[in-house]
Amino acid sequence: MKNQLRPALTIFALLTIITGVIYPLLVTGVSQVLFPSQSNGSIITVNGKAAGSELIGQQFDDPSYFWGRVSAVGYNADLSSGSNYGPLNPALLEAVQARIDALQAADPDNTLPIPVDLVTASASGLDPHISVAAALYQVHRVASARGLSEADVQSLVEQNTEGRQFGIFGEPRVNVLLLNLALDGIQ
Repeated sequence: MKNQLRPALTIFALLTIITGVIYPLLVTGVSQVLFPSQSNGSIITVNGKAAGSELIGQQFDDPSYFWGRVSAVGYNADLSSGSNYGPLNPALLEAVQARIDALQAADPDNTLPIPVDLVTASASGLDPHISVAAALYQVHRVASARGLSEADVQSLVEQNTEGRQFGIFGEPRVNVLLLNLALDGIQ
């Protein structure tokens, strides 16, 4: 037993140092050199203060801002997950209807169809993007609340629309935080 215990403990200690210390330090160092912004959370700063992350959705509920996707976890990154409600679950149907009612109450003159991403949560519950349709749906409310023309606000949406990933994957999308920061920049 003694002959087997010493090599086993030696290998255990060696692998612990390699996989628990050396490898994480190496990956962290390489990522800091090659991708410093991404490895530090893609934090957006405004006037020296962190405004948020480009990768994690935030809650905006002021009518003068674009609203992001609903979060099933209350925008808490520590709890990243969806609601796990199936499409026929009464709780999901009630939540979606409540969100539809809130959108209609915030902009009663809007007759456009409500995009699905404004009333359903993403899988992570922290999606920073909305569809272009979801952004355009909100143009009237945001323009009215800020006293801007709808054309100016729509132009801002177009300027902040990101294309498909690598030109082929997914759909065009709008990062809500970046759009709202741009919106604050024109006032």
